[in-house]
Amino acid sequence: MADFKKQLASIDRRLLIGGGAALGLTTGFFGLRPSKNGAEAGPYFNAMTGALKREKLERPTLVIDRAALDRNIDRLRADLGPGMGYRIVAKSLPALGLVKRIMERAGTDRLMVFHQPFLNYVAANVPQAGVLLGKPMPVEAAARFYDHAAPGPFDPARQVEWLIDTPQRLAQYADLAKARGLAMRLNIEIDVGLHRGGVRDKATLKTMLEAIDAAPGLSFSGFMGYDPHLASIPGLLGWQESAIESSKAVYQGFVETARAHYGEAWNRDALTLNTAGSPTYRFHTESQIANEVAVGSALVKATDFDIPTLEGHEPAAFISTPVLKTSERTEIPGLEFLSGLTSAWDRNSAQTAFIYGGKWLAKPVAPEGLQLNALFGRSTNQEMLNHSDRISLKPGDHVTFRPTQSEFVFLQFGDIAVYDPEEERIVESWPVFQQGA
Repeated sequence: MADFKKQLASIDRRLLIGGGAALGLTTGFFGLRPSKNGAEAGPYFNAMTGALKREKLERPTLVIDRAALDRNIDRLRADLGPGMGYRIVAKSLPALGLVKRIMERAGTDRLMVFHQPFLNYVAANVPQAGVLLGKPMPVEAAARFYDHAAPGPFDPARQVEWLIDTPQRLAQYADLAKARGLAMRLNIEIDVGLHRGGVRDKATLKTMLEAIDAAPGLSFSGFMGYDPHLASIPGLLGWQESAIESSKAVYQGFVETARAHYGEAWNRDALTLNTAGSPTYRFHTESQIANEVAVGSALVKATDFDIPTLEGHEPAAFISTPVLKTSERTEIPGLEFLSGLTSAWDRNSAQTAFIYGGKWLAKPVAPEGLQLNALFGRSTNQEMLNHSDRISLKPGDHVTFRPTQSEFVFLQFGDIAVYDPEEERIVESWPVFQQGA
């Protein structure tokens, strides 16, 4: 009953804005209610839907536009100056076919992996890859990687760099290496302004370098300094530019400390000096400080990456799902008597479509103007979408979404459907990484 009263109170606040009269027939009502919008899906999405239907993919499906993906890869390559390497962030692109296409087109064999089962999968299926861990893994997860490593050409001693953030974790890895007779390359996470962990002072770095040198089997392989925060700092009064320069100076200071520590044995070309992320890679196109950038999401551009620093990249990832049921009105269970009032207030909620699946981290984009219903609530089974009479949907039509992110969403749909917009057909199917191992 309490929830019912809250729902009614919410409706009252929406309808009686500015003390409007019953039914909202006041100047305040008509002046403040949402404008009517909506448009049918355009030719691009209709062609994509047609391709899915011909493959009988009448279920929620993650679709990659291969041509858009290729153009994004080419933009990334064009942005990077000579000597600046590129590392593929596999968590944001978690499908073997997707990773391999990017490796081939971008001309890189460097991957960044964030999950132990994915590391085992990559080691077994991409034996030429050099892998940098993207976060410090519990030492038990590292041990499990070795326990489940499949025999083959992949050599962890040469091809894996474990990320270390503290002297305590370093000591745990040293114990693991000693107990098992392992050779382990350690990359040190440094805090360049994000403040999400990593080494923050040169004294700690010196202690860690000394510990690496003293531990049998361990070797120092470089630094990782992640800086996505720089993209969201306002440019007002030069704040962003100052933050970028400060972050680079911090990175350079750690590099100089390591250079001084190793003296004549220092070999920058043999080290991984990793930085950036999709939002900030364009701040690091030259290689004077770091020598590689890590980028994933920019290549498929989910909606969270519709940001100024990624101008020129284009959406390449979509979710398409069938419409199961439709209604020419919107009815909320227990509040049916208010259906006319809510539709009068927001004409974009007048009609209803229930789709196959839902509650994804995604936003509907085609047809244009679809919206969720906060009163009805979300559903992973049959999501309600509302729309105005400018949109006509019937069972069997498809609704298209753009994911807000890729790293988690991509794993929810099974195989990825690869769409060629020139041929207007599904040309490949890419299985996604498996979460457990």
